[in-house]
Amino acid sequence: MAARLSAHLTIMANAAQKAAKQLLRDFSEVEQLQVSIKGPSDFVTQADIRAEATIKQELTKARPGYAFLMEESGASGGDNWTWRWVVDPLDGTTNFLHGMPHWAISIALERRLPDGTIEINAGLIYAPCTDEMFWAEKGSGAFVNERRLRVAARRDFSQAVFATGIPFAVTSPRQRLSFARTLSTLMPQVAGIRRFGAASLDLAWVAAGRFDGYWEIGVKPWDIAAGILIVREAGGYVTTPSGGDQIADDLVAANPTLHPKLLEAVADGVSAAGG
Repeated sequence: MAARLSAHLTIMANAAQKAAKQLLRDFSEVEQLQVSIKGPSDFVTQADIRAEATIKQELTKARPGYAFLMEESGASGGDNWTWRWVVDPLDGTTNFLHGMPHWAISIALERRLPDGTIEINAGLIYAPCTDEMFWAEKGSGAFVNERRLRVAARRDFSQAVFATGIPFAVTSPRQRLSFARTLSTLMPQVAGIRRFGAASLDLAWVAAGRFDGYWEIGVKPWDIAAGILIVREAGGYVTTPSGGDQIADDLVAANPTLHPKLLEAVADGVSAAGG
């Protein structure tokens, strides 16, 4: 795989793999982790903090002038950046803490263009427990390890399996109402809906054709930045519930055939919740 990676993706892969070694050691001793609680269902572990520090150190060493947006430490590097790393060092923290192997490291690279717009230039999602590395660079396609990725070709809604994020205790009434409305619309029409608890991997699995689509309301940029590019480079659509391309915290992803119908259901849910 190394021969196919660009300089940026090589840097990202090396940082993710170095952090993964630490995370896997901690995961094997999950009961002994020191855990502090930020809020209900929102935990931060010492493993999370160490992984973020390792990734930041590795990326800074390779590209010292780049800015950061990171889950734990926030934004750094100034406002007038041209290149910015967007990092979630441990997406699926609750899974990790409960000994469930569905978690990942997500790293994206954003570029600010001369006109001020921001594009995602490269994305990498690494699942250490399965040793699957999903990666893409703008205009160059999407891959998992050595294999090219394409979104699923299913055309029938009744055969589709979608992923989502279920609102929990601290989420807003808007998010809960939107989810309930969308779920009630979709459930009678589709083959299944899954909630696995790691947004980055939900998007990676859409790119791999394992899921036919994914939607979530109120997700964070470090959870989805890499996955947005990987899905798009695998031939899928990723938009806001209103169909826009500039995604902040609500998104709908699917293959080109199923995206319009999933979008309609999610947009109806958002509208019903007053969004």
